[in-house]
Amino acid sequence: MGSKTRLLQSRNKWKGKAGCHSAGERYLGRENRRIRKERNEYKERMKKAEKQLKIYQDGKNASVINKADLVFIALLLFTGAAISFRAVHRVIAILGQYLGVEKPPCPQTVINWITRLSISRMSCLNQFSVKFKGDIFSNGFIWVIDTSIAMGVGKIFAVLAVKASHYEMNHRAVSLKDTYCVGVSVSISWTGELIAEFLKKIIDVVGRPAAILKDGGTDLKKAVNILADAGIYCRSIDDISHVIANLLKHEYCECPYFEIFISSCSKISKNFKQTILACLVPPKTTPKGRFMNVHRLVRWADQILKHSPVGRSAQGSILSKMRKKLDYLPQCRIFIQRFLEDAIPLLEIQKILKTKGLSHSTANECGDLINSIKSSSVRFGFQCWIDKQLVIAQQLELDEEGLPVSSDPLESLFAMAKHRGVGEVKDANRIASHLPALCGEVTHEDAERVLNITVLEQQTIVDRLSSLTKQRRAVLNVPGSLESLSCDMDGVELLTLLPGANKRSKNENKSTTLDSCVKATDPEKFIASIGNSTAPPEGIHSIA
Repeated sequence: MGSKTRLLQSRNKWKGKAGCHSAGERYLGRENRRIRKERNEYKERMKKAEKQLKIYQDGKNASVINKADLVFIALLLFTGAAISFRAVHRVIAILGQYLGVEKPPCPQTVINWITRLSISRMSCLNQFSVKFKGDIFSNGFIWVIDTSIAMGVGKIFAVLAVKASHYEMNHRAVSLKDTYCVGVSVSISWTGELIAEFLKKIIDVVGRPAAILKDGGTDLKKAVNILADAGIYCRSIDDISHVIANLLKHEYCECPYFEIFISSCSKISKNFKQTILACLVPPKTTPKGRFMNVHRLVRWADQILKHSPVGRSAQGSILSKMRKKLDYLPQCRIFIQRFLEDAIPLLEIQKILKTKGLSHSTANECGDLINSIKSSSVRFGFQCWIDKQLVIAQQLELDEEGLPVSSDPLESLFAMAKHRGVGEVKDANRIASHLPALCGEVTHEDAERVLNITVLEQQTIVDRLSSLTKQRRAVLNVPGSLESLSCDMDGVELLTLLPGANKRSKNENKSTTLDSCVKATDPEKFIASIGNSTAPPEGIHSIA
């Protein structure tokens, strides 16, 4: 065998060994690179996990969300979820472990945020107007005004603003989300003069409303007349719920069966409680606003009497036990039937007008229901109310879109403020301080403005106010200190929130929108006095 052949055979053997060796080396190299890559990834994940664990354990960063978001969540829980201040604290404490909130705000902090929300919203109403073709010299809103009592001597007066053209874009009833609180004040008593003076202060800042929606109170009616005498003409809209309640009151208040019916319902309520018939207890009605909800009591009575048909009942049966506890209710069948014949059509009409507003189309839709009212005085009185409000709707050019005729948003606002966040001592000042916060929708901008309100600004408005809780603590545990209550009443401080409250010094000397104009109680005469000029005369400033 020659040397060349031996060299070739040696080379081929070396190639075979090298190929087997390289295949194993390449496999090990790939595995090592994969293992190193996975190891590095695991190290990165471990570092991130350690950082997250350090955040929760060491508390160097107490919250993953910022403070504005935390305030926004707290405001949403109170205003939207309808829970108390303590409940807001508990909910955030439970969700905090998922949101990264180690220390949830205490109830007093939430109270401060709600109070500052009210202050910030009132201070942002310096320019408050929308374009409204029905009355170019108004701010485009309809004001809803009313008073409400609370515990103590304070009486709350509030002003809500609703867009006059609400039904143009919304096919539903007006809710609290559609309203703006433009003024709230607490006084020992409210007269027509005081209400008119307070409304003038609001008009100085936000302009004259297109109309004022109110109930049938004489003090509110007098305030509107005083404004008209001062040259500030505001159309007056009567609330439909109070109109219906007054019509039923005038028709049935003197009826002898009415007092028998109310007395029987009261006795039935006592007889049914703590018995097997407790589920049939009549609904509660307040004596002062009895005719606002008396239809519920009458409907209940009608349903109860349907369970007791004519004829004898078996001895010892549930029916026989119920009949013994009905007092004189069966003798009121004729009264109940007559009342329902008037109330049911009125309630159906009320539902339509609250949902769609008052217009020519809704008035025609309610025509058959009005004709179905049995009592002529109730039917005639309600038809007069519709005709009067349609004239106002035509003046405001809302006879096709719909005119708001319900003050339910303000009644709902008072009810919410009294039952949430005030406890057993329903202080008027504290209730009034929450009213602006419960109107409209909460946004992130509201949360940021809350954080911009300083402690000093809050103290200058809230801390100087009188408080029933403070008086209770100071007097209840100190025998012989009752006379100090009269001293406290001499220097009592009551809450007043006006638009641009932190800039009131610049607005005190402003004249009202129409002070320098010719007084006009008729809008047609007022427009005629302007003439064909496109620009308003001197002294008239268009808010739109």
